[in-house]
Amino acid sequence: MNLWQAILLGLVQGLCEFLPVSSSGHLVLFQAILGVDDPGILLDTLLHVGTLIAIFVAFWKDIWAMIRRPLSKPVYLLVVATIPAVIATLLLGDFFERAFTGEFLGLGFLATSVILFVSGRRQGHRREVTYADAAVMGCFLAFAILPVFSRFFFSFSFGLLRGVDREGAARFSFLMSIPAILGSVVLHVKDLVTGGIETSLTLGPVIVGMVVAALSSLAAIKLMLCIVRRTNLKWFALYTAVLGVLVCLDQWVFHIFL
Repeated sequence: MNLWQAILLGLVQGLCEFLPVSSSGHLVLFQAILGVDDPGILLDTLLHVGTLIAIFVAFWKDIWAMIRRPLSKPVYLLVVATIPAVIATLLLGDFFERAFTGEFLGLGFLATSVILFVSGRRQGHRREVTYADAAVMGCFLAFAILPVFSRFFFSFSFGLLRGVDREGAARFSFLMSIPAILGSVVLHVKDLVTGGIETSLTLGPVIVGMVVAALSSLAAIKLMLCIVRRTNLKWFALYTAVLGVLVCLDQWVFHIFL
């Protein structure tokens, strides 16, 4: 892992985490293209820390309000939305780990394109998220543990399908990503404590990758909030459709990268 590979992976993680195109799916793809078989738990952990920093910067008022009032409705909504992902991780952990080999990558991008096209045409009418909305969004967030799906995209899309308006669904989806990413970081730290830190990685590139992930995540959040107010998601649907076709061709025919 050299400096430029760490920068590129940090950029991919940051930009794709909060755009509806799957950050983990793109990381799997770019690792294959760059010939990086296993960037290591340390790098993966710090890239996710970078995205967490970006969320806290972008939504510090909402987060501070929940810290000051831990028994408020927004906190309860996040708890309801997080429970399905926790259950899915406990029951299907081995399946999710297998999926990170990229076996379903092309089909996942194609499925993302279809759901983006359908949900992007909806115009919700409610700003406030209900407990039922949070439960449904949380159930589909559990699917986004797979590297072929985007955490933000799944929760946002099914918020729209529930009738929540674009800005309300987007803001709650961003906040939903906090416990999801934090849980991933905690699990990675546990693995680091039990398995040790990779000696093949130098700390410099890893720290630079984290900083790049934080800055690009912040840019992606601002961009996505602007996009959901002004336009639909058809260009993301087109992008993931083309990428899905190319990845499927490589997986099934050419075998150049995957």
